[in-house]
Amino acid sequence: MTSQALQHLSASDAVLKKLIGEVGPCTLKAETRCTPFQSLVQAVAHQQLNGKAATTILSRFKKLFPGRRFPRPEDLAGVSDDALRGVGFSRAKVASIRDIAAKTLSGEVPTSRQIVRLTDDEIVARLTQVRGVGRWTAEMLLIFQLGRLDVLPADDFGVRSGFLIAYRKRKMPTAKELLAHGERWRPFRTIAAWYLWRAADRAKKSA
Repeated sequence: MTSQALQHLSASDAVLKKLIGEVGPCTLKAETRCTPFQSLVQAVAHQQLNGKAATTILSRFKKLFPGRRFPRPEDLAGVSDDALRGVGFSRAKVASIRDIAAKTLSGEVPTSRQIVRLTDDEIVARLTQVRGVGRWTAEMLLIFQLGRLDVLPADDFGVRSGFLIAYRKRKMPTAKELLAHGERWRPFRTIAAWYLWRAADRAKKSA
């Protein structure tokens, strides 16, 4: 599937073809062992933080639940808000994590078995009912947990930065502009986004 995606993207977009040639094969792999609950909690932890800080907070969070690789939604009832704040979560993130747990237990957040049968739009609609979970967070789950191939997170700063760099734009593209350009990448917009992330990463390293 990846080779088919690269052929399609290279044929439909000369700039992306050049970027693919420079970066090499796509190494994106979905973390399919995560439940939707775990993926959402991890995504909330990463909101507005760099990866290292979020990883540290998640490590402390998991230590609140000894004997578990990752807590289950019902386990959250056994820890206080102060304990969650103590590992580094803001008040808003504590409220969001509590809501993720509650909506998982009530069935609004689908199980791993249920979610694979839903369309991308259905998943976004369900997940964005959760406090603190916006479209971007739902799209990260689609990409990194479910491995959906046609997701373009147009509000993602890294994707937009990569587009700015790769396409030599004079100003940051709007989400609308990015989505319009990205129509030519269907049905492999996820792979295109991955290459735009790499373009942004390369620019950071060379800065």
